[in-house]
Amino acid sequence: MELPLLHLALVGTPNSGKTSLFNALTGSRQKVANYPGVTVERKEGFFVTPLGRQVSVVDLPGTYSLRGRSPDEEITRDFVLGKASGEAVPDLVLCVADSTNLRLTIRLLLELKRTGRPMILVLNMFDIASRRGITVDAERLAKELGVPVVTSIAVRKGGTADLLKLTDEISAKLAESQENSWRALSVSELRATQREADRIIADCVSLPARPDTWTARIDAIVLHPVGGLIVLALILFVMFQAVFAWAQPLMELLNSGFEALGEFVQATLPAGLLQSFLQNGVISGVGSVIVFLPQIIIIFLFILLLEDFGYMARAAFLMDRIMGGAGLHGRAFIPLLSSFACAIPGIMATRVIDDKRDRLTTILIAPLMTCSARIPVYTLIISAFIPAKDVWGFINLQGLVMFGLYATGIASALAVSFLIKFFMLRDYAPAPFMLELPDYKMPRLKSIAIGVYTRAKMFLHRAGTTIFSMMVLIWFLASFPQPPAGATEPAIDFSLAAMIGKALEPLLAPVGFNWQIAVALIPGMAAREVAVAALGTVYAIEGGKEAAEQIGQVLATKWSLATALSMLAWYIFAPQCASTLAVIRRETGSWTWMAVTFGYMLLLAYAASLLTYNVAVALGAG
Repeated sequence: MELPLLHLALVGTPNSGKTSLFNALTGSRQKVANYPGVTVERKEGFFVTPLGRQVSVVDLPGTYSLRGRSPDEEITRDFVLGKASGEAVPDLVLCVADSTNLRLTIRLLLELKRTGRPMILVLNMFDIASRRGITVDAERLAKELGVPVVTSIAVRKGGTADLLKLTDEISAKLAESQENSWRALSVSELRATQREADRIIADCVSLPARPDTWTARIDAIVLHPVGGLIVLALILFVMFQAVFAWAQPLMELLNSGFEALGEFVQATLPAGLLQSFLQNGVISGVGSVIVFLPQIIIIFLFILLLEDFGYMARAAFLMDRIMGGAGLHGRAFIPLLSSFACAIPGIMATRVIDDKRDRLTTILIAPLMTCSARIPVYTLIISAFIPAKDVWGFINLQGLVMFGLYATGIASALAVSFLIKFFMLRDYAPAPFMLELPDYKMPRLKSIAIGVYTRAKMFLHRAGTTIFSMMVLIWFLASFPQPPAGATEPAIDFSLAAMIGKALEPLLAPVGFNWQIAVALIPGMAAREVAVAALGTVYAIEGGKEAAEQIGQVLATKWSLATALSMLAWYIFAPQCASTLAVIRRETGSWTWMAVTFGYMLLLAYAASLLTYNVAVALGAG
């Protein structure tokens, strides 16, 4: 008889190696979505035990307790208690601990025990602890805690064998029903739990006489008040230089592939609507976005490497003083840095901020960080108008401009935060910033590969759904109605797209935008990168095959430098992402804050473009 699916939950403190264990257990057999009713990333994977038991495992948000002080803690608490809407009750909880730093996890486990769930304590990164001379008496620890204890090395092949074997043994003994009489601990009970955890650590863990000093040596540099900021700036600078230098060969290869595909469609199909749809709507539109996949991968690669190495927490600590001066809590740094990839997970990451006012401020400025969806727009315009040359002999000018755009986004976010603090929260002092700094670890290549693959897959899925649907709409608007017989003007001048764009053109003319840009901005509300695809479609239909293949060259002939600079300024600030606005509404629980975000960003975008365009024209770039 086939056994029912076994449901596991991974619980642990941040930086405990929980995600590495999840990847080791599930490999590529995982799916990423959101928890029902909330916009927190939900990772679920599947694996089979040595005895053939089918297992589902969910990687829960990292937490230090079940007190529910932040939305992340609430998610983990409700999931473990079986109160999460639409989620299966976990049959077994795997409490994952960093073997080099057990104290916080033991405190968490003592809380978890009170939920009544069957549990295993997983001593992860056990090899690192052994190399550092840390000895853990797992047998005695299991006796003291009253739960099974197993060691794990998630990054090594076969490092989870003991865990899989124990999972089989425990699953065979699981009762069909479990009692649940959990309640939140009082302050005095929490203190008693902390003392109990300290006693257990003292009895079961032996520390070396000479602690590891590599972490201290590196921290002396990266946490230095001046040197640390220089290191952080260099890391970000290298990241943005790499976006151009490393990605260019792959981008050219993808671009050549789409050009060849467009030529094949033109040569194979007779001229008409079907050929126009495939060549101008699908290939020119969607293809003009997919070619930027290498750059998206590079951004995510850097972020994942820095997280895995242990640098992210240091960067947050380093930026606390600067961010505090702008009215931000130090914990806001990681959500804002996550927003470089996408504002949506950045806004979701604000759930780790306990104070509601700190969290609201971070949510309001997160969309100002330069997300990966802006990269196609930036790259298209920079490549078309900024020469590909080195300055000072070694710095790529295009990469330098890209770095400047990112820096402007960061500066504007800090400025807006300062204004929010000055006008709305003048009497408010942020809570002290307390953060555990994990030891440095070598990045886990398998976890990095899975993370990059997952995010690339999500980007391609977005290209195949949202962007494709927008391109179908743009192609339709740009193709109908058909021009009358004998017309000498371009066919697109008679289209619905031209009618809409020309109606909006007077509003955008002061910032140097033509009607084609107006057409591109509208579907760009669905996703920022759609604007590139929309420009590709509009100019492809207007200019034919040559425009479809060389959109950058076409823009260089049809736009002035002032218009290009104005477009860059617009995209630093513009709220061109409906998904982000929807997440803001859900996370704040208010349509008002969503409207405030949209309004102030639109005002900033128009003002920045207006100033940029007129200054550029005055300097002769018109």
